[in-house]
Amino acid sequence: MADLALQILHQGSAFFVSRSIVKLFCALLLVFAAVGLARSQSVIDDDLAPPPVRVMSPDEKSRLAAEVEIKRRTKLALELMDLRLKQAEKLDAAENYDPMYIELGAFHGIMDNTLEFLNKSDKESGKVLNNFKRFEIGLRAFIPRLEFMRHDMPIKYEHYLRSLGKSIRAARSKAVENLFDDTVVPDKKPENSQPL
Repeated sequence: MADLALQILHQGSAFFVSRSIVKLFCALLLVFAAVGLARSQSVIDDDLAPPPVRVMSPDEKSRLAAEVEIKRRTKLALELMDLRLKQAEKLDAAENYDPMYIELGAFHGIMDNTLEFLNKSDKESGKVLNNFKRFEIGLRAFIPRLEFMRHDMPIKYEHYLRSLGKSIRAARSKAVENLFDDTVVPDKKPENSQPL
């Protein structure tokens, strides 16, 4: 009987020891996986190219500043952005990514400058609202071109293109917001209007 009890006790301790070993093995596996994942994330983050500076060339600044009529200035800004994006597409095709980044930074700078210019303009004017619409429609055409560039981009540069796409979407939203602002639809009817 004692032998039987000793045998049962020995089997129970073997089961307990094997369970403890499995738990320890799983815990170590989890720790190694977490450390490996953390190290792989830092390698990707450290290797990303910094975003380009959003600076326009002096020629672009002077051309935009010289244009006082809002419609022509908006069209000029969209043309300059298109030229910068075409140049970036050429550099992307040649796999010359650092100069491509400079072109995209200038593109981003022109976009920000134009949105700021339109926001500072008289938003109650129909001309300004039409140009917000023109700007939004122009920005819409740039997103597929950027996405096409991003597909074959090395991961080092791809992050900024994704960020630029989000910035364009945000700029489009800001442009459209002004079309539905409180100042667009007047609260009161003009006094000299007659009912239909």
